[in-house]
Amino acid sequence: MKTGNTITGDKNGKYSAYGILVKKLVIVGNPNVGKSVLFNVLTGQYATVSNYPGTSVEVSRGMATIGNSKYEVVDTPGMYSLFPVTEEERVARRILIDERADVVIHVVDAKNLERMLPFTLQLLETDLPVILTLNMMDEAKKEGVTIDIQGLSERLNISVIGTVSTTGEGLDTLRQEICTYRKTNAQRNHAVYSESVENALRIIMPLIPSSLHEHVSRRILALFALAGDDEIAGNISERDNDGFKQIDSIAVKSRAKVPDSIAYHIAVQQRQNAQQLASQFVAMLPVSLGFGERLSRLMMHPVAGMPILLAVLYFGLYKFVGGFGAGTVVNFLEGTVFEEYINPVLRSFLASIISWHVLQDLFVGDYGVLTLGCRYAFALILPIVTFFFIVFSIIEDTGYLPRLAMLIDRIFKQIGLSGRAVIPMVLGLGCATMATMVTRTLPTKRERVISTLLLALAVPCSAQLGVILALLEGRPKVMLIWAIVVVLVFLAVGFLSSKLLAGTPPSFYMEVPPLRLPKLSNILTKTYVRVMWYFKEILPLFLFASVMIWFGQLTKIFDSLIFLLSKPVALMGLPQDCAKVFLFGFFRRDYGAAGLYDLNKQNLLSGVQVAVSCVALTLFLPCIAQFLINIKERGWKTGICISGITLIVSFMVAFLLNTALIGLKVIL
Repeated sequence: MKTGNTITGDKNGKYSAYGILVKKLVIVGNPNVGKSVLFNVLTGQYATVSNYPGTSVEVSRGMATIGNSKYEVVDTPGMYSLFPVTEEERVARRILIDERADVVIHVVDAKNLERMLPFTLQLLETDLPVILTLNMMDEAKKEGVTIDIQGLSERLNISVIGTVSTTGEGLDTLRQEICTYRKTNAQRNHAVYSESVENALRIIMPLIPSSLHEHVSRRILALFALAGDDEIAGNISERDNDGFKQIDSIAVKSRAKVPDSIAYHIAVQQRQNAQQLASQFVAMLPVSLGFGERLSRLMMHPVAGMPILLAVLYFGLYKFVGGFGAGTVVNFLEGTVFEEYINPVLRSFLASIISWHVLQDLFVGDYGVLTLGCRYAFALILPIVTFFFIVFSIIEDTGYLPRLAMLIDRIFKQIGLSGRAVIPMVLGLGCATMATMVTRTLPTKRERVISTLLLALAVPCSAQLGVILALLEGRPKVMLIWAIVVVLVFLAVGFLSSKLLAGTPPSFYMEVPPLRLPKLSNILTKTYVRVMWYFKEILPLFLFASVMIWFGQLTKIFDSLIFLLSKPVALMGLPQDCAKVFLFGFFRRDYGAAGLYDLNKQNLLSGVQVAVSCVALTLFLPCIAQFLINIKERGWKTGICISGITLIVSFMVAFLLNTALIGLKVIL
């Protein structure tokens, strides 16, 4: 229940804003069906519209005026079923059964209606006030899909509306249906299961406590209990422990009579019902494959898809982010704007008002808050992150990200992950801290631990990646060695983790949206929102890092730490100045990369040392922010263990690489 300055809720689930009764409207549906677009249209608020399930992990809420009524609109995380597998599905179901919705809008992709109708049938069994919204009707028409909307509405006994949320088609009709919604007393059709399941449901339903989720049907709660849902079982046990014991006994006996799990049995029956409905009300006309569909299939092809991926990486990351962003733009901002104009003025001004040399060093010294912290943040990190998020937004909005997940799924299965893990991995190229939070959308603990380890070890964030690409510009051999070593470490550690960690092999299912031309306004808006979020996070950390470095140097603590790091640094064949780089890298990975960038500008590194230092820094300890998130998400034991593994692997791989390059007399 939401509370705040303008909205308060009472025990009956009703809301008031400045004394005005506010109804609740909940939007549900699979990922990639246009839920967030509909949310934006209804509320007039911006929510990130992504082609991957992780976007809606943080539930979006907004206010809308529809007709003469005020509504709190809730955009739930993407879900495929009321029988949750992922954390986002659990959150979405909690909203449905815990919060008393006046209207539930189930958004589906019209051209894939048959695949999404089973979830509709589940919602009907809850007895919630459902409106079925067939979105993307324009794309369905292009693919030769026609739907008898009126017939489907009469059969399901709910309102069914066809819409195109991106253009507004059908939304006036949807608003009218929301305003005039009246829940009919007519019996809704629900799936009929095997005799043993139906008999168990009839016995369990009267045993469900009357105080448990009063606004949803006892039948759906009995189905959850029968399927062994831990969350519902816990809720029942809290209210009536004796009743729970009876229900559990019935459920155990019923499960023994069903060949597969109860949840699977329910899903099969609902799938059969959905197929029957689709055969009656959905017609498919033969259409020739367009350019978009042919390109889509090529993107997911195991052979043809790899050149496309390499082209995206080369032009998107290497040329645009690394070459233009981290090269041209950073050189101008850092070398011209800061070094020639801003920093000299700051040093002169601070020297005139502060006589103490120690305080001058704090603000304008070699590692000063203004001359280093602000310079790194504004001249180095900000442009790189901005250009990365432009590329990431384009990849999202075109629909390439889920196709990449399908392409990589075969490889990821070998390291204990599914194609779904591509989402946090790609997001980790933007910010590994954010990506670690998104790993909670992965279905199993094993996958979450493996992905968190790989994010901490071998996925550089956009700022670190951009600096490294800029550092390696014009050195194709070094670039190739760095990329090959990091990828091999990623795969090797993932493979070993999948063998050492117990668990079942991952499964993978993802809705693939059609390819679309991205809208410039949407790309710019998403980039702005993400850059602001990222910059608000890193600027205080950069300033804090500068203060800590100043304090560490003042108290000689950093000298001691640098001395300790100088031993392994020397074993890697690197100059002692690199010890500072690794120490700074613990505060921020990109901070360390920026220090490496400075050393290279001063010609203090040979080609071999550049290759070794880039590999070591990429694999080095996660930054403080990511370290804390690792502990929060995975627990302190796992979090510390992950950091220990990354530290050992980074130094060991760098040592072996240096030994190999020197031994083979490689000149870079």
